[in-house]
Amino acid sequence: MSRAQAPYTGVAVCAPITVPYQRFSAEPAHWWAGRALRLLHENTGLRPADIDGFCFSSFSCGPDTAVGMTQHLGLTPRWLDHIPTGGASGVMALRRAARAVQCGDAELVVCLAADTNQIDSFRHSLAGFSRFSQDAVYPYGFGGPNATFALITDAYMREYGVTREDFGKLCVAQRANAGSNPLALQRKPLSLDAYMAARPIADPVHLFDCVMPCAGAEAFIVTTPERAEELGLKMAQILATIERHNAFPEDPVQLRGGWAMDIEGFWQTARITPAEVDTLQVYDDYPVIVAMQIEDLGFCNKGKVGEFIRANEFTIDGDLPLNTNGGQLSAGQAGAAGGFQNVTEGLRQILHAPLGDQVPDASIAAISGFGLVNYDRGVCTAAALLEALP
Repeated sequence: MSRAQAPYTGVAVCAPITVPYQRFSAEPAHWWAGRALRLLHENTGLRPADIDGFCFSSFSCGPDTAVGMTQHLGLTPRWLDHIPTGGASGVMALRRAARAVQCGDAELVVCLAADTNQIDSFRHSLAGFSRFSQDAVYPYGFGGPNATFALITDAYMREYGVTREDFGKLCVAQRANAGSNPLALQRKPLSLDAYMAARPIADPVHLFDCVMPCAGAEAFIVTTPERAEELGLKMAQILATIERHNAFPEDPVQLRGGWAMDIEGFWQTARITPAEVDTLQVYDDYPVIVAMQIEDLGFCNKGKVGEFIRANEFTIDGDLPLNTNGGQLSAGQAGAAGGFQNVTEGLRQILHAPLGDQVPDASIAAISGFGLVNYDRGVCTAAALLEALP
């Protein structure tokens, strides 16, 4: 039996930042990271000398890592971390920064993700994505996330009776949520008929199941409640977190994620139930992963997500407000920043400072991350529960 998780006492999460996304950008990831720090300064008054911890995530900053970024950004931190785990990176950054603050290794940590998207850069990033892909997948003419998720989606639909209409309901709801977000790249209303009629990409994945790569940056601060109060910032506390890598390797294809291995302790540590969550922000590169997270995070029993989707509404004023900024499926996928977007949006909603419409009376957000997909599964999963502090 694993040890009980120590509480995150003396830790505050605050100051969510989003640099408006662009479909393509000639600027490097470094520029986008700099823009995030500039917005952070404008919103909080913080200067580089005030930042003594830095946690960074990016797919396109190479050859630099977090340590190279400190010189580019004029930082001199006493605590540093680089998290190359894509969609799980936001929650992982939150976890690591929180423990650093709690232990006194840093007082104020900026967690930041930034990526550019230049013409043809997505194809080049896929070429060097993983050794597994290079050696065991690409030589057979198979490659890229659309094909991988087509396999996962097909297996999931066959196993649990989930339909394209079910996935469509999630996508339509997220597009409706994006309608009030002025920064979302795709705000045109999406009907279920249009979703169903969209052209196939890699059957059963169709056009509106796929995210739009773009350039952008996201950031947030982890510090002490006292420091956040000094800065005049609204803040949230961490109720619980989990993280797991390469879960269930014996499964022939991914039908469940690492959340399922740790979910009981997750809710026990938080001392709440899924019914008390006001908004759910999950990593959404494809709707099948949204459905998988709804199940594995405990919002419904395994194999029952189709029924759950049909019985609930996921718009901002619905039963379970989901990806309230539109998620990546409508706001855009800015590389590793996509793994931070769920943290910043969940934080905004419970601090009552959203980009778009406000979830009524929101105070607790569930946040989930999923990243680094090889042939048949994503190997990184993480989740967190945040609650607004008075």
